[in-house]
Amino acid sequence: MDTTYFGKSFGVMVFKDSIGGKVLYKQYVRNETNLLYLAGIREVIRRGIKIQSVICDGRKGLLQLLPDVTVQMCNFHQVAIIRRYLTKKPKMQASKELWELTILLKQTDKESFEGGLNDWYIKWESFLSEKSKDEKGKNRYIHKRLRSAYRSLKTNMPWLFTWYDNMHLKIPNTTNAIDGHFADLKYKLRNHNGLSITRKKKFVDEFLKA
Repeated sequence: MDTTYFGKSFGVMVFKDSIGGKVLYKQYVRNETNLLYLAGIREVIRRGIKIQSVICDGRKGLLQLLPDVTVQMCNFHQVAIIRRYLTKKPKMQASKELWELTILLKQTDKESFEGGLNDWYIKWESFLSEKSKDEKGKNRYIHKRLRSAYRSLKTNMPWLFTWYDNMHLKIPNTTNAIDGHFADLKYKLRNHNGLSITRKKKFVDEFLKA
């Protein structure tokens, strides 16, 4: 499940069956919220569809909001989060090593990644704890972005390898299937740039056919 936008206040939230490729549910939104995702899941269940698992982007609070559902956080989105913190070409050695580990996420196993992250933390724990005084005399962590990157991986770890813990379910580890659907939709809409919101919705309705 994911949301894409066609402007600042016009988006569509979509739930797609990763096995059959069918759109199960959609709704138009101004902003995606966790409560809207939760309402969508309830609607899918109300329609008599059994949810085997959910693959989502891991927006803040969403993973914890679904305790009764098997959830996989999109590995691609996790890598993108770390890239925003560290950039694709970090300069500090600690950042370089964490980035090199992160880009292996989509192609490695759970034990290797968890072990690598733990080894990285042990090696750089003192470095992460370095502080300096700010202009008000308060102690502040020096490597805030690096700490945030590590914390993101550590916090999301329970949902990064759901596919690995449930191999019999054949859960995708990314939302690529729905992202590709969105890319195709936007490509086709570019040929109709002058459409009003109402007509765009009709176009999207026909494209998605939820």
